[in-house]
Amino acid sequence: VMSGHENQHVAFLKAALGSAAVKKPMFDFKGTTTSEKKFMATSQVLEDTGVAAYLGQVGNIKSKKILGAAGSILPIEARHAGWIRDINGVSGAPRAFEVAKTMGQVLAAVKATGFITG
Repeated sequence: VMSGHENQHVAFLKAALGSAAVKKPMFDFKGTTTSEKKFMATSQVLEDTGVAAYLGQVGNIKSKKILGAAGSILPIEARHAGWIRDINGVSGAPRAFEVAKTMGQVLAAVKATGFITG
């Protein structure tokens, strides 16, 4: 279910962004998909980061079309984050308010993983 959602999100955002969309990166998940435990831990971090990233960009989106696209995806990403947190046995909503992350914070966190190789 989640991978289908993510593929639909990518297609939707590419269409909404048009020529401003970045090209598809290459990934190396560095063994995080080799065991269920590693995969679940990595999934939680990625989903939580995605939610914080979307929230952090709300004030930077000037186009109503892009805001609508992002706004329709954010609650689904939050559900994904809650879902994997529940599977991992931790609170699906640990706080009453989400902490937004800036683009710089998200890009630094993503870069630190080494997952994007090109």
